[in-house]
Amino acid sequence: MSLLDENMNQGETMQEYDYIVVGAGSAGCVVAARLAQRIDARVLVLEAGDARDDAASLTHPEQWVANLGSVFDWDYSYAPNPHTGNRTMPMPRGKVVGGSGAINALVWVRGHSADYDGWAAAGNHGWDYASVLPHFKQAEDWEDGPTRFRGAGGPIRVERAKNLHPVAQALINSAVSYGMPYLDDINTPDPIGAGPVSMNVRDGKRWNTWHGYLKPLLGDDRLTLVTGAHVRKLIVSGSRCTGVEFERDGQVRQVRTRGEVVLSAGAVDSPRLLMLSGIGPARELRRLGIETVTDLPGVGQNLQEHPLVAGLCFESRQTLPPFNNNLEGSIFFWKSAAGLPSADLMFVAMQIPYVSPVIDRACSPPPNAFSVLPGLMRVESRGHLRLLSPDPHGNLEIQPNLLSEQADIEALSAGLELGMEIAAQPPYQDIIQRRIAPNWPMNRRQRRAFLRDASVPYQHAVGTCAMGSGPEAVVDSRLRVHGIDGLHVADASIMPSITSANTNAPSVMIGEVAAGLLADERDTHVRHRARSLAEPSHI
Repeated sequence: MSLLDENMNQGETMQEYDYIVVGAGSAGCVVAARLAQRIDARVLVLEAGDARDDAASLTHPEQWVANLGSVFDWDYSYAPNPHTGNRTMPMPRGKVVGGSGAINALVWVRGHSADYDGWAAAGNHGWDYASVLPHFKQAEDWEDGPTRFRGAGGPIRVERAKNLHPVAQALINSAVSYGMPYLDDINTPDPIGAGPVSMNVRDGKRWNTWHGYLKPLLGDDRLTLVTGAHVRKLIVSGSRCTGVEFERDGQVRQVRTRGEVVLSAGAVDSPRLLMLSGIGPARELRRLGIETVTDLPGVGQNLQEHPLVAGLCFESRQTLPPFNNNLEGSIFFWKSAAGLPSADLMFVAMQIPYVSPVIDRACSPPPNAFSVLPGLMRVESRGHLRLLSPDPHGNLEIQPNLLSEQADIEALSAGLELGMEIAAQPPYQDIIQRRIAPNWPMNRRQRRAFLRDASVPYQHAVGTCAMGSGPEAVVDSRLRVHGIDGLHVADASIMPSITSANTNAPSVMIGEVAAGLLADERDTHVRHRARSLAEPSHI
């Protein structure tokens, strides 16, 4: 792979490539590397961020929060909504090779098998759990070696958190005290219970798709990575995508493909680029003066996000030891109601006083404090993303509508109560000096007000280019954009419904599936062409 720097000349990008991958994030790195490895094709990757490994916050797991709002973050924001107190909330997105997987909390978890079976049941053939499991395994290098459900030897090293911090160990012990089973491995088909978190780390350092997929291909002429390349729009000729236009160092350039363009720019920028290119809701495009190429009403719709209650905060009895692992270290899954078929709540404990701005102003937590964080993993609320300008650098309205559905409020309220019961278990009481927040107990009205003030996004945006066959679908089950040839989307935006846990590992899986689909399509094309050339012509 050649990595072109600021001295790149225009001629180097005017060449024609077999594949252009837009975005070197959690899925894009996978797509590009697998295509280069599997088939004899020239692949160009355009990434707006830089290739960086020189910052402690990018490498040391316990320093990941320093990435938020930094030069490695696009610094997007979620728009205010009344259900969360009309607060503008940060939406970190990775502005670096590796994407959001380069700045996040390193949690490697797949969710429940029913997540993927649900995708398939909605008409997306090949996306059921049994079908995607081999792709999860293909990506992994699990520390315990291969099992029925885990992979080994793959590009992403995955290990349990070690030497658990007292806050993390108390979460597991308190969950077990409450009656939950212990999970030695949280990546089972039906995770319910508590255990050490799985993280994408190697030798104690972050190990993302840049490290595992792209970086090992340095020197391979089949793959070119251009950093600092801000893609402005897709080039569409008739009904086929034939290239992209991008800006670098103040110069606007175009690059063409003889094959496919793959959008892997994430749940924000993949739909943004589609709409800037005239692919999206015709009514919205007309409002902005963008000529409609294909009317796809679902582009930018179906935005889903996990809400997290950042308001259960406790002062420790003793000075807490230095932070370790990913500032968390443990996790548990549980149900908000006994009759549910699978867990819809996920809890982590933070070794710092991690609270919303409203709770922080009200309580001023001391440094020697920690938080227990309930998160709702199965959400009914749906939001949207809108362009506010036809300018490629223009503002967006990103509205997740957190807690807009009563079902989400009820489930998260049950999570709040469960969090307080967990904090009351003996293992946590052994380390808790006092409760900082919330005031407890609460009546129904007080709980709703607390959830409004304490809820924050988990930074798991998905769904804005949803996969399916209905009128709101953007891509089909082979990730081809409806109505446009030569264009695929491969990232978290294609999820028709959000997974019941963190979304990074599923995004890597999506990259693996996408690369396989693209390679199969190329193999089929080559076979058809060979058969056609071999057939005798008739005059």
